[in-house]
Amino acid sequence: MTSTNSTRSAVVIGAGQTGVTAALGLLDAGFEVTLYSDRDQRALRDDVPATGTALEFGETQQAEAALGLDTYTARAPRHTGLSVRIAGPEREELIAFDGHFEGYAGVAVDTRLKADERLTSFQGRGGRFVVEQVTPERLDSLAAAADLTLVATGRGGLSELFEVDPARSPYATPQRSLLTVTVTGLGHDESVFAHRSRAGGAHSGFSIFADQGEGWWGPYLHKDAGPSWAFLGWARPGSEWEKRFAAADSAESALGIVRGLYRDYIDWDLPEVESARVITEDPHSWLKGAVRPVVRSGVGHTAGGHVVASLGDTSAAYDPIAGQGAQSGLIQAQRLVAAAAVHDGPFDERWISEQYRAFLAARGDAANRVTRLFLGDPEFADIGGQLFAAAAVQPRFASALVGLLHRPQPFLGVDSLAAAGDFITEVTGEDAAEVLARFEPAGRFERSAFNASLASA
Repeated sequence: MTSTNSTRSAVVIGAGQTGVTAALGLLDAGFEVTLYSDRDQRALRDDVPATGTALEFGETQQAEAALGLDTYTARAPRHTGLSVRIAGPEREELIAFDGHFEGYAGVAVDTRLKADERLTSFQGRGGRFVVEQVTPERLDSLAAAADLTLVATGRGGLSELFEVDPARSPYATPQRSLLTVTVTGLGHDESVFAHRSRAGGAHSGFSIFADQGEGWWGPYLHKDAGPSWAFLGWARPGSEWEKRFAAADSAESALGIVRGLYRDYIDWDLPEVESARVITEDPHSWLKGAVRPVVRSGVGHTAGGHVVASLGDTSAAYDPIAGQGAQSGLIQAQRLVAAAAVHDGPFDERWISEQYRAFLAARGDAANRVTRLFLGDPEFADIGGQLFAAAAVQPRFASALVGLLHRPQPFLGVDSLAAAGDFITEVTGEDAAEVLARFEPAGRFERSAFNASLASA
């Protein structure tokens, strides 16, 4: 990738995986790039938790490959499908299906590992890395001197420079409380979660409780332990799960809370969960918190009127329930780098706005809608009911539904029950009413017979 002007300069604020990916891409495109972080490289790797599970599918892997980056598909345990169980408000076991990913596989990689390795490459290729807390005042001087300035500091701090887009941000508060913990003790062969799928440990497991929240287990690549598993839980406001999640104060307590949750609510997966072990060498292998889903402007202005661009979580903070945050951030970074590499003119407000509008049309808006679908947003409740019921009886549609995590664009036009029916018909080749007529409640989900001692023998 070559630039029309090799003397152009770029500044990137924030050295998470999205920021450092953009910095490395711009460097390879011929820019002089300075990357700022409030922590040094060792601290970025070892003194903070990973920002979620960062599960990425085919479109995101293609974006990374376009930048010449490691997609980790040869190093991380692969996700080849998603196994879903849905229970009602009285704990009635309603819907079970197993969707296979068609033509792609997912990988969940510790964001600290990716950022660390890309930061090493960035510096090795001549990029400048500065450890400094960038204030709004400091950003003003940096933006004044650079041709292009990207802000990738996440949801706090400098994000306030970018106005919230009210039309794309329907929630005033977080929709879930979150708890995550990374563990070992489980392999990834067909004996793990075998009751859910013949693929066993190659499929991640997702359980939904209408009145409590959701729990997810998936293969993961940890920075120290290597191939491992990650749990991510979402608790609805005011639920019993929310009270439990709030009590976590360590990896050990987080795992204990998760085990209690599965004993009391999700016993079909309990043997695997009981076999999980904390990663003792990483005290930051867990995280709790809450995210208000919000979409901000792609353009911000410093006090001196200099234009800066938002990137990643600074642009859009997704609830992680549908895995769209890391994916969208990396796709946005690749698109910005590709556009900047061939642009022969100022990186002004018009140019930045055009790139952001194009990103929203290509990924951001669809990712936002799919996230709201999996959150059970009231606007999509009836639509979701139809789609999940169809997935329970039609394997082809189950694959299409979980495929929205990879490529959310097909959901953009599903804005009514009639459109949901058309989507079902298009995917299955059957009349949607006939598909839905075959649905019956699961009655009782199959329980795990996993035996850790046999699995490890």
